[in-house]
Amino acid sequence: MYRFLLTPRWWAINVFLLLSIPFCVFMGSWQLGRFEDRVDNHREAEAQVADAKKDAPRPLDELLPVTKATSGKQATATGRYDTQLLVPGRTLDDKDGYYVLTLLRTDTGRALPVVRGWVPGEPDPAKAPAPPAGEVTVTGALQASETPGSNGVTARTGLPEGQTAAISAASLINLVPYDVYDAWVTLNDGDSGMRAVPATAPGGTGLDLKAFQNLGYTAEWFAFVGFALFMWFRLFRREVELARDAELGILPEDAEPDAKAGTAEDAADSAGPVAEREPSSTSGV
Repeated sequence: MYRFLLTPRWWAINVFLLLSIPFCVFMGSWQLGRFEDRVDNHREAEAQVADAKKDAPRPLDELLPVTKATSGKQATATGRYDTQLLVPGRTLDDKDGYYVLTLLRTDTGRALPVVRGWVPGEPDPAKAPAPPAGEVTVTGALQASETPGSNGVTARTGLPEGQTAAISAASLINLVPYDVYDAWVTLNDGDSGMRAVPATAPGGTGLDLKAFQNLGYTAEWFAFVGFALFMWFRLFRREVELARDAELGILPEDAEPDAKAGTAEDAADSAGPVAEREPSSTSGV
């Protein structure tokens, strides 16, 4: 009944199954490892941001350019506040609001974007507190320029005058007539009664969409293992049923050649003893 397992087609099916299962397990384990690495990076980045608050502030230029190692570090800069912009669509504690972003003109000729705080509600220049006059020294967490379309940063265009969607040198250079640092600082304490904006982990270290894609791919690869076993068992059961039908003489006309060959051999074996007895009965007559 099981001679069909020795046919070329079933040899190919069995070899494919034996190779596909370890391959799927390996790929699933690799994707799971990628997800676990992202989780570990996320935890390390959050711990880095928390520990950075305890470090002594360093001059801004010593921490540039912003990297994963310097993101979140305490930076200090001196200058005079100039242009003020509002950054809409920012949430804090699940509440909608906007950032108050003010450019600090430094002695280097470039301006440092400084997030002075967060205000709830719709952006309104009349409600945004004016920046302090004269020379000031700011201290806050250093952050890398934002990329529109990632980490919750909107890619909206056509905003009203005095607003920007992303805090980045590429966006701000079109709004002000001077050079801008490719970085920004969020103050440790909200200015003029505003709520301070907490520092975030550097890009590429959070539990973003890519991390959960790795987890989804893990489930898919292990699902493939179950699917391959299910399909093998289904084909095997079908072949067994065809063999039993052939023994009962009810094999369908459109049965597959392998099934017919296997069942024909079984039928020949069972008919052998009968064929041997036929001559003796004839000679008796």
